[in-house]
Parts: sequence; structure tokens; C-alpha cells
Amino acid sequence: MKEISTKHNLQILHEDNHIIVINKRVGDIVQGDKTGDKPLSEVVKEYIKDKYNKPGEVFLGVVHRLDRPTTGIVVFARTSKALTRLNELFKNRETQKTYWAIVKNKPKKTEDKLVHFLKRNEKNNTSKAHIKEVPDSKIASLDYKIIKELNNYFALEINLHTGRHHQIRAQLAAIGSPIKGDLKYGFDRSNPDGGIHLHARQLIFVHPVTKILLSITAPIPEDAVWNAL
Repeated sequence: MKEISTKHNLQILHEDNHIIVINKRVGDIVQGDKTGDKPLSEVVKEYIKDKYNKPGEVFLGVVHRLDRPTTGIVVFARTSKALTRLNELFKNRETQKTYWAIVKNKPKKTEDKLVHFLKRNEKNNTSKAHIKEVPDSKIASLDYKIIKELNNYFALEINLHTGRHHQIRAQLAAIGSPIKGDLKYGFDRSNPDGGIHLHARQLIFVHPVTKILLSITAPIPEDAVWNAL
């Protein structure tokens, strides 16, 4: 892993001719939205343009997204060939995604598989986890285990089996363990930086062009709670 110049303020975890993998910070949006804030995709394009002295428009494909308040691994495609293949990998769930989360309320079980039916509310941009299927809901599944007991919190490791909107946030809230800082899902106070303690820690997938198995790990953000982990 390497840091690059403060000019672009990117932490690059992997880079080759076909893909670039970034450790996203709190507050970064992956792709442009109605806020009009500059997205991470544009920052990465500028970095590529500068580094390789590319004339004209730089190609960069957005493969997947992370919520604005979360941190961790985001993969971008640098070629259309890589984008097509990565889209297939993510769609067919041929990736292994591991997240770390910090919660205040200890889950009843040290480890468990959670299966819910998630229904998205477009109006307030949330998803609600239901035990039984409801109209317009989608099945959501993950495994979690407690990996460390901190002073006032518990650190969980989560493996996702599906990729639903706000899935981890909604499912942990449904078992009474909302993520630290996540006001939207029932945590009692926000974090100073406006983020939440949810981090896309590891991603394992087959490189779309070279076919080499990649295992990428993102360092956790610098703050007192994460540092205790």
C-alpha cells in the first residue's frame, strides 16, 4: 500500500493498468449525486491524468459504492474490459467482502448468521430489516462475529453474502446493535466527523484481466476507537 501526494489526498491500495483500488475516507462520495460535491471518481480521474500525462478524458468505471459515512475499499475500473468483467463478478457475488464495525450494544450471540428481508424507503434513504418477507423487500444475509471487546464498545467482523442498500447498518440495528455514530439507524449520538464506524476491511476477488487472485486489505481510519482495535 502507498500514500500519494496530498494534492489528490488518495490512499491507493492497488493500482495496475486495469484497476485502481482506493481506501475511501469518511465523507467521500464514490459517484456524483444531488449534493454536487466532488466525487471520489473525479479525484481518481485527475490523479490518473496527472500521473500518466493523459490527454483528453480519462476512462474510469465505478464498479460498486460505499455509503458516504463509511470508510474502506472501493474498486474502480481503468478499462472498459475490466469494468464489464468486474460488474459480472460483483453481480454474481464472486467476491469475498469483509467489513469491520464498532457497536455499543453487545449482540446476544458471539457469532451468528443474520437473514432479514430489507425494504428500502427511497424518501428518507433508509432500509428496514424485517424478519418475514414483506412486499418489495429483498433477502439480505450476513455472518458476524465479535472479534474484540473494547472499553465501551464491541468490534465485529462481518462477511456479506448479499449486497443490499444499507444492509449491515439495517441488520445490526435490527438486532439492537446499531453502528457507532449511525443516527439514521438508532445510535444515540453522531461521530464528530459525521462518519460511522463501519469499514470495508478486506476484498478478495479474481483480477478481471490477469486472473490472479487479489486479496486487498484497507488500514482502519486514525481515531481513538479504531486504534483500540
